Amino acid sequence: MRRSGRIVRQVLNEVSSLVKPGVSTMDLERAAEKLIRDSGAKPAFKGYYDYPCVLCTSINDEIVHGIPNESRVLKSGDIVSIDVGVVLDGFYGDAAVTVPVGDEIRSETRKLLDVTRESLQKAIEQMRIGNTVGDVGAAVQELVEANGFSVVRDFVGHGIGTRLHEDPQVPNFGSRGHGTRLKEGMVLAIEPMVNAGKPGARLLEDKWTAVTEDGSASAHFEHCVAVTKNGPLVLTE
Repeated sequence: MRRSGRIVRQVLNEVSSLVKPGVSTMDLERAAEKLIRDSGAKPAFKGYYDYPCVLCTSINDEIVHGIPNESRVLKSGDIVSIDVGVVLDGFYGDAAVTVPVGDEIRSETRKLLDVTRESLQKAIEQMRIGNTVGDVGAAVQELVEANGFSVVRDFVGHGIGTRLHEDPQVPNFGSRGHGTRLKEGMVLAIEPMVNAGKPGARLLEDKWTAVTEDGSASAHFEHCVAVTKNGPLVLTE
């Protein structure tokens, strides 16, 4: 899983470097697919429940599962969440980042990215033997809500290994001490999805793209993290 995680990180780094005004999300898709194929891995998302692409590219008020499209051209001031998964030798990796487009990002939007990224780090710190999934979710929720933002409740993180989605589910909210207890060798895909406004989400007509109900911006960061006797091990950095 470390090998698949490294490929995911390389793809995210390369694709993120291409983000600029005038680039379409399909440009990012084509670059990602070539990188994945050249690495010897296979895309995890393409064909998964008939999803058509290797990336999810979610812009501004899109929370997750935005489908790359030639007509979705990035503009200065946008933010775009890029989510990618691969499978290598039967083991999966999955991670996401949210990237600003250009330099004209509103201060509130920049804060949203910073808080979401930090909430992921707080969650990772809870990935220790004997802690619970509730400890992980609570770490996200506490930081996000203290900063005036909302945690998405309709979509959650998940276990990952020889399948893309495994038990347990990993909500980005919860109560400390509750839920599945963490054991050595478990790997979780932790992925805070944070809205600048209220937590509500709805699906668009494509049946994939989830957007905020109130039209507020949304950010998404994700890592695959293993529970080890020496503490959390991030597999996708």
